[in-house]
Amino acid sequence: MLTKLKGVSIAQWIAIFIFVSMGISMIFITVEIFLAPVEQTPGQPKVTLRSDYIFLLFECVLGVIILLLPTILSHRFKFEIPGLVYILFLIFLYASIYLGTVQKFYSTVPHWDKILHTFSGAMLGAIGFSFVNLLNNDKHVVMKMKPGFISVFAFCFAVTLGAFWEIYEYTFDGLMNLNMQRYNLSNGTPLAGRAALADTMGDIIVDVVGSLVFVLIGYWALKKGRPWMINFEFKKKQPKEGGAK
Repeated sequence: MLTKLKGVSIAQWIAIFIFVSMGISMIFITVEIFLAPVEQTPGQPKVTLRSDYIFLLFECVLGVIILLLPTILSHRFKFEIPGLVYILFLIFLYASIYLGTVQKFYSTVPHWDKILHTFSGAMLGAIGFSFVNLLNNDKHVVMKMKPGFISVFAFCFAVTLGAFWEIYEYTFDGLMNLNMQRYNLSNGTPLAGRAALADTMGDIIVDVVGSLVFVLIGYWALKKGRPWMINFEFKKKQPKEGGAK
């Protein structure tokens, strides 16, 4: 059980911190939307446009929705999210949306994008193991099924969600003329051929590597009878005793 401070768990404090960070950023971004220029001035240094701030605001709103999503889903479908999984999820959310996009770590910190993709691949691979239990409504199903099947499912689960993220980037690059998939250089020069695919393919590759490494470790643990991934296990909520019949 996670340590609590005045009745609030560490995960909840982290969530509150992220929520406040997003909220403050949304206020400043909203102000900048009205102050920023609509288009670049020819011959002048590149500046942040109104459309860029609109996308930042969208990312922050999306971050808040994603922040609330685990709680909403757990109440709706009656399952408990492991504290360790929730903390890893919060760290990834903060690092990707707030640090990566709002604080521009993607463009200022070398390989920040690849680090996050590797981390997310491993995290989603871990969740994939316990997700089998949840889908089958049986907390012992992982120990009953063959380790190879569970491992393949966890790997496909992680890589599929990574593919959905690339679809998200591709979609909004087209809708808002962004450069999340790095098909342009920082000065706006378009890339061609394999160079234009390098960022997207690099993301997919590290997604695969991160998830594969974790899945192989999980497979070994199941074969040896050491299912340490129980720490990532989603559990169905049990009805309270003495409730209405």
